[in-house]
Amino acid sequence: MTENEKHLLIVEDEAALREVTAERLTDHGYSVTQVESGEQALAKLADFAFDVVVTDLRLPGVDGSQVLKAAIDRYPEIVGIVVTGFGTVKGAVEAIKVGAADFITKPFQFDELLHVLTAALEQRRLKSENAYLRSQLEERYRQDFFFDFEGLVGLSQVMRDLFERLKMIAPTNSTILITGETGTGKELVARAIHHNSPRSAHRLAALNCGAIPESLLEAELFGHVRGAFTGAVESRPGRLEQAHRGTLFLDEVGTMTPALQAKLLRVLQERELERIGDTRQIKIDVRVIAATNSDLTQLVADGTFREDLFYRLNVIPIPLPPLRDRRDDIPLLTQHFLERLGRELVPPRPDVGLSQEAMRQLMAYAWPGNIRQLENVIERTLAFSQGRTQIEAADLPPEIQAAVDPGLSVRVAFPDDGLDFERYVHDVERELIRQALGRADGNKRLAADLLHLKRTTLLEKMKRLQP
Repeated sequence: MTENEKHLLIVEDEAALREVTAERLTDHGYSVTQVESGEQALAKLADFAFDVVVTDLRLPGVDGSQVLKAAIDRYPEIVGIVVTGFGTVKGAVEAIKVGAADFITKPFQFDELLHVLTAALEQRRLKSENAYLRSQLEERYRQDFFFDFEGLVGLSQVMRDLFERLKMIAPTNSTILITGETGTGKELVARAIHHNSPRSAHRLAALNCGAIPESLLEAELFGHVRGAFTGAVESRPGRLEQAHRGTLFLDEVGTMTPALQAKLLRVLQERELERIGDTRQIKIDVRVIAATNSDLTQLVADGTFREDLFYRLNVIPIPLPPLRDRRDDIPLLTQHFLERLGRELVPPRPDVGLSQEAMRQLMAYAWPGNIRQLENVIERTLAFSQGRTQIEAADLPPEIQAAVDPGLSVRVAFPDDGLDFERYVHDVERELIRQALGRADGNKRLAADLLHLKRTTLLEKMKRLQP
């Protein structure tokens, strides 16, 4: 893909008009994806950061105004063009108010559409409206509640479901087990539950069981009296006591030794504890939220985690999805980190934006480190882009720039014997091209982008790899 090539989504239920418009736009250098309904458009927007969306206003089901709103909500820098009939010009004007760059009326000349597109893209390039757009984005999501739940950010369906679940369980006293990969936000979820619970006026005490040596973990959890062990120069309450009438967050609980698991189980059952070196029973009122990136059911099967403690902790399970399973939240998370981390720079730079090509790279990456890794990448990129108002794809770390579309994977079986390496490579290339064309609905230009190839290179490979 060339630097100036723009990705365009056209939403039109009239097949003939859609196809001829797409063909002519392709001839003028646009990479065009076609859909015939609003529902299909929303699905495409969830997976890809288009530069432009051109949508008919009147569509069956999800109409053009809903498509436009979803596009602008997700990608503040996207250019929206509305196509309408003479009888619905008022609707087009309303679309302008919610963020459309312009509108044209049917029937239209292609040159008219091309002129509108060129002007709108130039206006986007010249105007530095990133701060305003982000503030509008934030306000829009806050009105829907889904933008920021005690630091949690997301608008995908899985996050909407999570927020609804958190609202239901936060007022209870039930014990909760949060599971998920490293970097998915387990501690943020625990804090959200505590801050929205009747215990919010009291302390949330957090303890990372995997970050403290085994010899010290028991004292950190249960506390100790003076002289209980070498170095215990004064009595000290543990995290359980500190969380009295509040919440105790036990992170990486799966790393706890069997002996300590037994002591914790007794405290949860009896609601009382003994400090190390003491015989007095101390009554406590604590809600426990545990978290782990391990499979506790497997640890139970292996005999390294107590089954009775597992069931005591797993009263309400909260599984957190990895970032690769909620890619449609990446634009929102990116805007959130750009603004927050930009304010922390010296001097502050909260108005830094991100090009759509850079956004496409972020959405194509697998994010093994999840949200924490995304935050680190944005922080690093901001640090190395001093003095500029927009981050480009070339500014991203090499591993992000090398990302391949997540929907593409090699499914060719490796031969057991008689290996013909040339034949095998041909089969792998053919399979990847087949998948890319499927993802791109047959659009060779978009398929080439997915494979990080020039269109001419893709065509040459397709010709060479024909059986």
